[in-house]
Amino acid sequence: MNVDHILQKVKSSEELPTLPTVASKLISLTSKEDTTLSDIAELISKDISLSAKILKVSNSAFYSFPQQIGSIHQAVSILGTNAVRSLVLSFSFLSIRSGKKASQFNFELFWQRSLALAVASKLILEKVKGANTEEIFISGLLQNLGELIFARTFPDEYDKVLEDVQENQHDTILAEENIIGANHCFIGFEIARHWGFPEALLLPILYHHAPEEYTGQDAKIKHTISAVYLGDILINILYSEKPEDYHKQFGREARKQLKLNPGDIESILGEIHRHVELAGEYFGLKIKNTRSIQDILQEANIRLSLMNLDYDQMNKQLIQAKIELEKLTEELEEKNRILDNLANVDGLTEVYNHRYFQNSLEQEIDRAERNDNTLSLLLIDIDHFKMFNDNYGHQAGDFVLKKFCERLKKNLRKYDILSRYGGEEFVVILPETDLDEASTVAEKLRLAIAENSFDDGREQYRVTASFGISSGRPATEDGFSKNEFISKADHALYTAKENGRNQAAIYQPKKKWFSF
Repeated sequence: MNVDHILQKVKSSEELPTLPTVASKLISLTSKEDTTLSDIAELISKDISLSAKILKVSNSAFYSFPQQIGSIHQAVSILGTNAVRSLVLSFSFLSIRSGKKASQFNFELFWQRSLALAVASKLILEKVKGANTEEIFISGLLQNLGELIFARTFPDEYDKVLEDVQENQHDTILAEENIIGANHCFIGFEIARHWGFPEALLLPILYHHAPEEYTGQDAKIKHTISAVYLGDILINILYSEKPEDYHKQFGREARKQLKLNPGDIESILGEIHRHVELAGEYFGLKIKNTRSIQDILQEANIRLSLMNLDYDQMNKQLIQAKIELEKLTEELEEKNRILDNLANVDGLTEVYNHRYFQNSLEQEIDRAERNDNTLSLLLIDIDHFKMFNDNYGHQAGDFVLKKFCERLKKNLRKYDILSRYGGEEFVVILPETDLDEASTVAEKLRLAIAENSFDDGREQYRVTASFGISSGRPATEDGFSKNEFISKADHALYTAKENGRNQAAIYQPKKKWFSF
């Protein structure tokens, strides 16, 4: 059979998995330009079970949001369209079970490996500065979709593929092409396209085993393909019988594909087992006793060294191995402490992230209350930024976001706290700053943005920003709360936008609003 005939047979098979209704409708909905966040939230809310799962993950360490997300509308607003779509597709994919016919294909192990691949891909791409990580998890989860489809639609033939790989140590893709006539990368790509998946999710499925074959110029897709390719190598350290081979390959390819430095590579190797275990809990898969890569490699080295040793030599080697393992554990703990600090910074803009902002605001409120000081908050939104991205592309948008933050930092005090609130929204905590002073700061920042362009060497970009200001004295205001403080700044920001944008608005309870 030629590949077209094979593809047609797969599509017409009664065993071809189908996406749940919500997932299918969501793909269609997100492909339309006029779709709103409210439309997406309404669709997902109709599936109570799926909504509960999404809220569980949204409130877990998978995202580490400090505030509780209580509704799908709130989840969609905070996470964004692509991230929510990825979660819906992830749960949909993980709900697909084995076919009617018995097979040698280990479906349970496949789910575990797929989830581990998704976690690994996400962990890897998060080390790349400026990379878009919204959809990397689902890209990693789906990369071997074609294997699942083959196991369901060609169970007898795929059993022969598995036997060939096991007995003759053949490459999986080669075995698939020899026995079936097509490989799982092609089939997974075509079926995902048949389901209406966007190109950003399709191409990593097609090229995840051969990233060098992708010749497109889209940096986001290129990064995603490289990350899922590296994720596959990384997971083989956890699941293969020769982890040391894949360990060397991972280090080599991580430097080549994504220019990762030794510190990043060691961090990934040290963290992966914990992230895989936690992901199993979040997504309802039982992944028990996931060992660290250090333990796996240590055991592999010991096993190799013990093959030709006598009893006394074995004991000496085991003692030495234990000492080295303890040393590795100490080093890993130190690296994890360093990583905790890095976890507070937004990867693209290099300012503090949302989680750090929430924690810092609580601390500043407590400090202001103890010292009877005023505290002010600026909520900043770049005007019409979606239109800017549509006109100039996401790379230009990322450039502006980074330079936007640099310009804000230059016009703030050292102890002011600038954080990325989400998307193109930023927030500044101004300790010991009253309303008049905060207004002066806001106007200074507004002018610094509006009156100067952003030059990337090829083009000059201009943007403006709207500001919402709230100010208070926690010690003298009854019931002063962090959430209400943020909400006031948010209401003021909304007013600034309503009044024409490129301005600041102050929240004042008695006078209601004042814009300038």
